[in-house]
Amino acid sequence: MTDTQRGIWLMILTMFIFAMQDGISRHLAGEYNVIMVVMVRYWFFAAFVLTISAKRAGSVANAASTKQPVLQAFRGLLLAAEVCVMVLAFTLLGLIESLAIFASYPLIVAALSGPILGEKVGPLRWIAIGLGTIGVLIMLKPGVGVFSPYALIALLSSLMFALYSLLTRYAARKDSTATSFFWTGTMGALGMTVVGVWFWENMTLPDWGWMLVLCITGATGHYLLIRVYELAEASAVQPFAYFQLVFASVIGVTVFHETIAPNVALGAAIVIGAGLFTLWRAQVIAANPSSG
Repeated sequence: MTDTQRGIWLMILTMFIFAMQDGISRHLAGEYNVIMVVMVRYWFFAAFVLTISAKRAGSVANAASTKQPVLQAFRGLLLAAEVCVMVLAFTLLGLIESLAIFASYPLIVAALSGPILGEKVGPLRWIAIGLGTIGVLIMLKPGVGVFSPYALIALLSSLMFALYSLLTRYAARKDSTATSFFWTGTMGALGMTVVGVWFWENMTLPDWGWMLVLCITGATGHYLLIRVYELAEASAVQPFAYFQLVFASVIGVTVFHETIAPNVALGAAIVIGAGLFTLWRAQVIAANPSSG
């Protein structure tokens, strides 16, 4: 088995773990305050980040060293806020529809890469972005009586994560991956603690067990994702990230008794297809810039 094949299978396993994490988050946030749940999760994540980033940079001081502290701090806080919004969407809208809408974030990244990063977006990718937008509208069903305003929460999460992704790429121009990883975990934990302590609730012993599993799956998933990108190029494994929606849909149906509405299935198929096309075009353009 080649490294790329290992990377693909590891990406699929990682997406399964992330789907489990989403399901546990949905359960805990349905019983306790969302901000508190995310805060405790970030405490564990920060410890993991400190260990990994210090190991890669040589020391904590090296990992923390940055030429753009304001940007890095904002990135960390933005991701923490996005996680809160996404988990809230899980409780109000369900796993399936939330993640189906969230799947549009690569298209948002492609659309905003021009004004934010100065990258050229060719006509074919604009067509894919337009088709993806149609897919999102099919899922949202605006102007229809059964339209759920909660769907806008999932869309907000997608927008926030797209902005976080773009800022991460921007930060990479001056800082190492270890430095960005350090600031992501530490600033997120700090921001969540400042806000989250005011929302503390006592949890039952079984739910503390679930919280421990949530923290472990979060750290494990991120570690495996690092290994994925060490084994294979991002362009080869990124399409398999959509397996998270597949696994989460199974959990949503079997555990939380959610249903897959026809408009969600159709819209998600269009969004995923458009997303895969933009990934392919990015790979083609990277290999031959004149084809942009």
